[in-house]
Amino acid sequence: MTPSARLAAAASVLDSIAQGRQPAETVLKAWGAANRYAGSKDRRAIADQVYKVLRARGRLVWAMDGREDGRALVIGSLSLIDGLSLEEIEALHTGDGYGPKPLSKQERARISLTGDEVPGWVAAGLPEFVVEDFKSTYDDRWAEEAAGLMLPRAPIDLRVNIAKATVDEVEAELREAGLEPERTPWSATGLRLAAEPPPNVQALPAFKEGRIEIQDEGSQIVCALAGVEPGMTVVDYCAGGGGKTLGLGMRLNGEAAPDSGSAASGMTKGRLIACDIVQKRLDNIRPRLIRAGVEAELQQLGPNGGGVEDLVDQADVVFVDAPCSGSGTWRRKPEDAWRLKVEDVDRLHTLQTQILARAARLVKPGGRLVYVTCSMLRTENEASVDAFEEDHDGFMAVGVADALDGALVTDAGRAKLVELADHHRLRLSPATAGTDGFYAAVYERVA
Repeated sequence: MTPSARLAAAASVLDSIAQGRQPAETVLKAWGAANRYAGSKDRRAIADQVYKVLRARGRLVWAMDGREDGRALVIGSLSLIDGLSLEEIEALHTGDGYGPKPLSKQERARISLTGDEVPGWVAAGLPEFVVEDFKSTYDDRWAEEAAGLMLPRAPIDLRVNIAKATVDEVEAELREAGLEPERTPWSATGLRLAAEPPPNVQALPAFKEGRIEIQDEGSQIVCALAGVEPGMTVVDYCAGGGGKTLGLGMRLNGEAAPDSGSAASGMTKGRLIACDIVQKRLDNIRPRLIRAGVEAELQQLGPNGGGVEDLVDQADVVFVDAPCSGSGTWRRKPEDAWRLKVEDVDRLHTLQTQILARAARLVKPGGRLVYVTCSMLRTENEASVDAFEEDHDGFMAVGVADALDGALVTDAGRAKLVELADHHRLRLSPATAGTDGFYAAVYERVA
């Protein structure tokens, strides 16, 4: 494909992303499958162009006078991001072959502007309504937090299943496969791979045989707050795709410590119950459980949280990975930033408070409740746990320093996480921790 044809393809993919709710990665794969003539270098160049535009979409829409179509966004990116001159951009827009048609008078005018008066939300790369939330949360650091969330491409983090292998063993195995894993700084069970070139993790024997799972280090950390021990009854109340279910289950069955030098042989087994309102999600967890060697009961919840009445007052740990905006993962899925609306966040806050209240009923006296989101927004985090605490005086806050499972975090990790914590509440972000954005709050039932 010519450079011009690649630009036209990128614009088409961007339009497809805007018209639906599918992840950008899925749309790109579908485009590649439907256009077999495009080689691997072509597909890679088109994907790079698409993600470049998605990360800067707010600025590009503003620069192109409100236009949101793929063609306008690509033209804007050539000028504002790639720094091409008007003449260079026109040379790519001749209409020849499969390339895009020539620039219009309006398009030439927009990319010729200097744009010195850029609004703050545009410069930050965030949706306008999110900026005020960031300012109230991060004060003078809000722009740094926004840049960390929207600009860099995230690495690939792996969690070693220490019920099957040690971190040392898996690290050596990955190096033999030609990869260059690094230890994650905070999680004792994590290995990190660079995003470039993108590794095909799912093709590795270590993945197929359940020794590793793809899981961001922040996700590993919030699982370490659960305090799971062998023999416990543990409820993952909003299991979703099951990634955290696997992390909780790994610890439940009496595994070896990450640096003990040998894999686990299996000890006292506990009871792990993964719940979700959607049966298909639960069905999708089954092969992951089998691959990881984790046993779990899968329980579909009713629309109002019914179906787990037998677990009321029974669980040692209830882990609530609540439905949220996913704003903490925007560095991986920048398209989601531009789909989110104010009313979505308000709706999610209401849902989170309802779910947390229902899940709390399952915690037995002395048991632990952990609330988690992968959101950066105050409305879904502080506001939701404030509401819970106001209505549930039978739960006592547990400080992050006391909650962390020492076998799952490094010494440096413990120090860093305690530093970041506000007693029982923990915020993680790309800018402060090098992880996806996460929020967690930890409680113990005392009455």
